[in-house]
Amino acid sequence: MNVLELQRRRSRLMAAIGPEGVAIVFGNTEIPRNGDTHYPFRQDSDFFYLTAFNEPSAVLVLAPFHEKGETAMFVNPRDPSIEQWTGYRLGPERASEALGVDAAFPIQELDTEILEFLTGRNAVHALWNANTKLDARIPEWLHNLKKKRRETPEDLINLASSLHELRLIKTEIEQAQMQQAADISAEAMICAMQICEPGMFEWQLDAEIQSVYLRSGAKTPAYPIIVGSGENACIMHYIENSRKMTEQDLVLIDAGCELDHSAADITRTFPVSGQYSDAQRTIYELVLDAQTHAIAEASVGNRFRDPHNKSRQVLTEGLIDLGILDSTIDEALEQNLDRRFLVHSCSHWLGLDVHDVGRTMHNGKPRRLEPGMVLTVEPGIYIPNNEMMHDVDEHWRGIGVRIEDDVLITAEGNQVLSSKAPKSPDVIEALMND
Repeated sequence: MNVLELQRRRSRLMAAIGPEGVAIVFGNTEIPRNGDTHYPFRQDSDFFYLTAFNEPSAVLVLAPFHEKGETAMFVNPRDPSIEQWTGYRLGPERASEALGVDAAFPIQELDTEILEFLTGRNAVHALWNANTKLDARIPEWLHNLKKKRRETPEDLINLASSLHELRLIKTEIEQAQMQQAADISAEAMICAMQICEPGMFEWQLDAEIQSVYLRSGAKTPAYPIIVGSGENACIMHYIENSRKMTEQDLVLIDAGCELDHSAADITRTFPVSGQYSDAQRTIYELVLDAQTHAIAEASVGNRFRDPHNKSRQVLTEGLIDLGILDSTIDEALEQNLDRRFLVHSCSHWLGLDVHDVGRTMHNGKPRRLEPGMVLTVEPGIYIPNNEMMHDVDEHWRGIGVRIEDDVLITAEGNQVLSSKAPKSPDVIEALMND
C-alpha cells in the first residue's frame, strides 16, 4: 500500500474529528479455532483502511497536533523466539517508516502512553460496538486519567459515520485494486464455465474458482462461494455446494475474490449442459434485460435506489407478460406481489468488505450517487418448485437466475469492473461448447 495514500486517509479523518478530538482504532485479534490453532487472521477493514497493517492486536491513535505525534501505532514487539513459530513481525522499530506514522510503541505500553494522547482532548472518537471487550478499555483509560486529576475528554463519539464516508468514495488506487480483484474473479468464472458438465459436483466448480484465485495471488474468497445448481439456485445464501449436477440444471455461481483486502462480487447463471432450455433462456434474458436497464441508472446524480426500482419494474412487467404473475403492473408494485419472485434488492456498496460500509440514505431519501462509489447491480428471479409457487405453471418451476456486476460510478457515467465475465447467453453457450 502506498504510504502517501495512507497518510492522506488519516489526514482526512483527523480533519473530520477536529483539532480537539482523539481517535482510537483497534485492530482485530486472533480467534482460536481449537487448541493452539487459530482461524486465518483477517484484519479489521476500518483499521486496514487507515494502516494497511496486517498483524493482530494493534492499535492506531490519531491526535491532531499532539506533541508526541499526530499518528501513533501500538504493535507487537519483535521477538525472534516467537517469530520462529508464527512468522515475521514488523515491530515498533520499523512501523513508523513502513506505515508512515509519527510514532510507534510496543503494545505493552498502550495503557500508559494512551493517557498522554487523551489528556486535554474534548472528545474520544472510536468505533463503538465493533468489539465490546476492546471498547471497555476506553472508559478504563478515562477513569485512570481522572484519578490522575488530568483534563479528561467528556464526549464519546462514534467514529463510524466519518470514517465510513471516507471509505465510500474510492480513490484511483482503490479503484485499480478493485479492478484487479474483479478481473481475477471474472477469469475464475470463465474457468468454471469451461469445465462444467453434467455429473460434476457443485464443490468441483467451487474448487476450480478458488484455484484460480490462489494462482492469481488472491488468497481467499471475499465471502463464502455460492454454487447452486437446480433448485439450489433459488436459495439466496446456499453454501453447501454438495449437490451432483444434472444435464437439465442451471447453476448459479456467486463468487468474488479478495485481493489485498479489496473485494469483488460477481454472479453468473449458466446451463450445466452448455445449452439453455427455452424456459431457462426466457427467464435469463428477462433478468439480463433488467440488469442492463438497472446499470444504466447507476450514474452521477441518480439515487442509490434507482437501479433497484428500474430492475424491479422491468422484471415485474416481464413476469406479467409471461403469465407467471397474474396482475397489472400497478397492482403488483403497490401490493408487492412481485416479492415472491424478486426476493432481494438490487444493490449494495462494495469495497474492503463485500457488503461495504456507507449510508444508503440521506435526509430520509436514498442518497445520490457520486464519482468513486462502487455498488453491485444484481437483479434476480427465483421460482422454487414448492408450495409457494402452486399457481405457477410447472414449465417455469425450479428456475433461479441472478446476474451480478460490480459498477464504479464515474463523472461520465459508470464503469462495469466485472465486464470480463461473460453474460450474453450466446457467448456463454459458445464458451462452454468450444
